[in-house]
Amino acid sequence: MKDIENLVGQWLNLPTVAEILDVDIRRVHRLLDERAIIDLRIGDRKVRSIPADFLQDDQIVDSLKGTLSVLKDSGFSDEESIAWLFTEDESLPGTPMNALRTGRKTEIRRRAQSLAW
Repeated sequence: MKDIENLVGQWLNLPTVAEILDVDIRRVHRLLDERAIIDLRIGDRKVRSIPADFLQDDQIVDSLKGTLSVLKDSGFSDEESIAWLFTEDESLPGTPMNALRTGRKTEIRRRAQSLAW
């Protein structure tokens, strides 16, 4: 698990996510239930956290929910999905998450769908 913590870099605990989004913590839990975002238990205390890059301009990255859905449909666990999103890809260049943050969702979802085959 340490590898994925380092791969992602900056993580936000759920109360911090609620503060940034300016919503109640229950809304953050609903976003998790709806798979608009996904979390992992990280650190020595295993605190539920999301990658900081899931948020942009105090909102959830617009194309994240659909991409997470495609990855789940491709058989990826939450940890595998986060690892894929944050792993450098020379053909992009950068990471799939960087590409989503710059509005390149079609290309990233196409790549995610191809993982199922």
